[in-house]
This record gives sequence, structure tokens and C-alpha cells, in this order.
Amino acid sequence: MKDIIVTLKPSMTISKFIFFGTLTSIPILLFLCNRSSSSSALISTTTSNSYSDLKIRPGYATYDSYIKKQLNKTLNPTLRKIWTTRDWDRKIQVFSKFFGELKTRKLVSDSSKVLCIGARMGQEVEALKRVGVQDSIGIDLVPYPPLVVKGDFHNQPFDDHIFDLEFSNVFDHALFPEKFVSEIERTLKPSGVCVLHVALSRRADKYSANDLYSVEPLKKLFKRSELLHTRTVDGFGLDTEVVFRKKR
Repeated sequence: MKDIIVTLKPSMTISKFIFFGTLTSIPILLFLCNRSSSSSALISTTTSNSYSDLKIRPGYATYDSYIKKQLNKTLNPTLRKIWTTRDWDRKIQVFSKFFGELKTRKLVSDSSKVLCIGARMGQEVEALKRVGVQDSIGIDLVPYPPLVVKGDFHNQPFDDHIFDLEFSNVFDHALFPEKFVSEIERTLKPSGVCVLHVALSRRADKYSANDLYSVEPLKKLFKRSELLHTRTVDGFGLDTEVVFRKKR
């Protein structure tokens, strides 16, 4: 009997160790889970807490997951075929009209250096060249030479004070709108102009990272610029043009 008791004690000690080890590990696991959830929530709520009319969509736990979702659209072979065939001339015509109006209002000229942000296949770049603005280039996660170079609009691959005009119709795809705007203001020349086409009256597609409900958040985000004007447009599902000029 003594031998049996001696044999059971180590087993009981191990069982107790496992039991108490499990108990002590639960708070650690809960902490790690909460920290992970907090990181995800930080991406989702940082901007929405600051600007009531600008909401970051949930579902992006990491920046890599956000980039992957954006690439799912940009690299979709069906969409790329549409963008380079059926949509090509139609979009160039619409963009040419927009940029022609900017030239009439003296916001861009033939000598301007222009950046198109989130340009995909570069229809807006081609449109600029057709209206006489030859020094134009686009950036996107996937390059499309010679019109579009590779670049992340949260971290533009350009030096400070490069462009006279920056145009974008993909503000809704910005996961970090503050960074999106600060990069525009960094790379714009003093007195340079930024033209955004945004959707205020309707929600954008499933690949969008934010929803904008008024122009007010943009006015706050453009800390180094002044609002020139807003107007209604019909731009591929986007209904409002917002134009800022960077202060000297």
C-alpha cells in the first residue's frame, strides 16, 4: 500500500501543476486576445472617433490584410480587361472633360506636373496628356507602364514639393485618411492644388475602406490647405468634387 501511495503522489502533483498552470494561463490568453482585438479596433476607430462624418470600415486586422483586399480588385483579370477595353475610351472622355474644366479655371496648365493617385490603368493620366498636360503620372499598388508607376498612396514614393496638381477619385479606399491627405500635402508644391472626387450621397463598393458623409472631415484633414470650392459631378459613381489649394 505504501508503494501505491508513493506512486500516486507525483501523478497528483503533475495534475495540480497542469490545473494551476491552466488557470494562470487563461488571463494571459485573454490579455493577448484583447490586445489583438484592440489593434484591430484601433485601425477601425482612430479616424471615426476624430471625424463624425468619416467612418473607417471594420474588418482590417492588419495593414497586410487591407493591402491584400485592395489587390484582389486591382489584379482581378476580368476587371482589368474591362478597364483596358470597354471602359478605356469612355473614361478618358469623361476625365478629359474634367481636366479641361480645370484648365479653364486656371487650376492646371500645360506646364503643370500632375499626379493621379490610385490610377489603376491610367485613364486619367492619358486624359491629362490628351488635353495638353504631358508631365503627368499615376501611382497604384500595381504599376501599368508607362502611365502608372507602383506606389502606395499612404506613403507616396516621391520627394517633397513635386507636383502642381494631384487628382484622386479613390479617397474611399484610404484606410488611414490622415496619412492619405498628409502625403498629398507633403508632395504638393506651395500653392499646389488637390482635386478629389468623392461620394457623399451613396456608399462605395465593397473594396472601400471608409465612408464619407460630408465635406467637413476633408476640411479638417487638409491642415495645410484652404478649400477653394465644391461642386456636384457625375464621375463613375462619385458625386462631389472637392478642391483644395496648399498654402504657401
